[in-house]
Amino acid sequence: MTQETKQAVTNGKYVELMYKVIDQKTGDVLTEVEFPLGYVHGVNEVLAPAITAELEGRLAGDVIEVPIDCNQIYGPRDESLVVIEQIEGVPEDYREVGMSILMENDNGDTKSFLVTRVDEKSITFDGNNPLCGREVIFRLDIMEVREATEEEIEFGGKVEQSPEVEGATKVPVQ
Repeated sequence: MTQETKQAVTNGKYVELMYKVIDQKTGDVLTEVEFPLGYVHGVNEVLAPAITAELEGRLAGDVIEVPIDCNQIYGPRDESLVVIEQIEGVPEDYREVGMSILMENDNGDTKSFLVTRVDEKSITFDGNNPLCGREVIFRLDIMEVREATEEEIEFGGKVEQSPEVEGATKVPVQ
C-alpha cells in the first residue's frame, strides 16, 4: 500500500494500535497491551483525550510518542486513599500484591483499590491510580486505519462474529 492510499485517523475511522506506557524517569515499561486495541475514532473514549488528539491525522505504520503528566489525567496523588490494615483482619484471598479490590464507603460509594504491599503484620491498599504522580510516555504503534463498518460505529469498536449459537449476540472486542 503506498503512502497516498493510506487513510488518516479521523472521526469515524476504525483504528487498531498497540501501545505501551513508559515511565519518563526510569524508562521502565509500566504497562503494555498484549493484543491490538481497536476502536472507532471519535465514537468512544478508550484513550485519554490528549492521546486521542495526537492520533488525529496519523497513518497506519506511524509510531508516535506522547508525553503525559498523569496528574492532568488522574489528578494529584491523594495519600488519604492509602489504607494500611492489620493482616489478620484481611481474608487470605486479598493478600496478593497487584490484586484489585472493590471497596464501599459508608455512603455506598464504591472505589477500586490495589494491594501494593503485604508483610507479616499488615497489608496496604491504594485507591490512587497507579500512574498518579508520574510523567509517562505513551508509545503508540498504529497498526490499521480504515473505514469503520456501521456495526463498529454502533459498538465503538471491532465486532467479532461468534459461532452460530442460538440466542448468541455479537459483542464488541476491546
